Amino acid sequence: MAFDADSVKLGRRGLLAGGGALGLTGVLAACGNDDSSSDDGAEGTGPWEFTDDRDETTELEATPTKIVAFTGMAAALYDFGIEIPAVYGPTTNEDGTPTTQAGNLPVADLEVFGNVYGEFDVEAYAAYGPEVMMTHYYIDPASLWYVPAESAENITSLAPVVALSANDEGLSNTLDTVIGRHAELAESLGADLDSETNAANKERYDAAVEALKAAAAANPVKVLACAAAADTFYASSPLMGNDTRFFLELGVDIIVPDALDEATGSYFEFLSWENVDKYQADVLLLDNRVQSLQPAQLTEYPTFQALPAVQEGQIVGWEAEPMYSYGLAAASIEALATAIQNAKKLF
Repeated sequence: MAFDADSVKLGRRGLLAGGGALGLTGVLAACGNDDSSSDDGAEGTGPWEFTDDRDETTELEATPTKIVAFTGMAAALYDFGIEIPAVYGPTTNEDGTPTTQAGNLPVADLEVFGNVYGEFDVEAYAAYGPEVMMTHYYIDPASLWYVPAESAENITSLAPVVALSANDEGLSNTLDTVIGRHAELAESLGADLDSETNAANKERYDAAVEALKAAAAANPVKVLACAAAADTFYASSPLMGNDTRFFLELGVDIIVPDALDEATGSYFEFLSWENVDKYQADVLLLDNRVQSLQPAQLTEYPTFQALPAVQEGQIVGWEAEPMYSYGLAAASIEALATAIQNAKKLF
């Protein structure tokens, strides 16, 4: 997990995510209970219950099908075999293509209640009549991912919420365990974790993990997890991401910045472009989300271009909001393993 490069002044939650109370609770609740406002969707089986990472249990008479999920969670569930009809969060780019967080979701077929941080169409959500909302949280279970704080009470009053922890600031909460929890949620919704596809994805994931471990042992290069904005370069702490914590466990030598910004949760150190060379990194693990500048956009930044890792082409895309299915996660782990395996030691 990293930050939103365009939201530096929004505080920690805004930094991490992407970028007045509506006073409509009564009206919206009425909309949410109006079955005529939208299709019923496929009939689920039941009863259904699931206990989330807040230790809150949601119980429904039938397995829900009218699920609204944060895009990243929807992508994970879809990869396990669960159709998610509606989402909120970064789903499409300006040209209509899927964002990195959307994974393999059929984005053109989805109901989207908000495509950027701070955007959530509460009235449309209410009219849709969701059976359950599913999302993540980081550290604070009361702060639901990409749910705007000013309208959170209205939104959460309309349907039960299932929330999984993406970061508990503890070493036990790593990518591996977070994916496992998404698998449990998918299975509760009807996914067959032993299906041919899911078994193949798990096999690929396990192989990718072993490949990364082997690459880190054979070629112990230094890696910097980072991201770029127009005015600032961010050196990210590997201790604050469930994926980077997992990579550390596997032996990857990821640099821990020595001047982390405590005011924004110690997720990263702000570096000016003049000081972008502070850390001697052999490989750059660069945030590949749309809000972070990518290598093609960084050609106009001479101090970035002067970095030895850049000159050697030793940059690998980083899913700074990791993908929580075995198939999706395997691809990013494989890319990192390959980058480390092929990297030259520059320092």
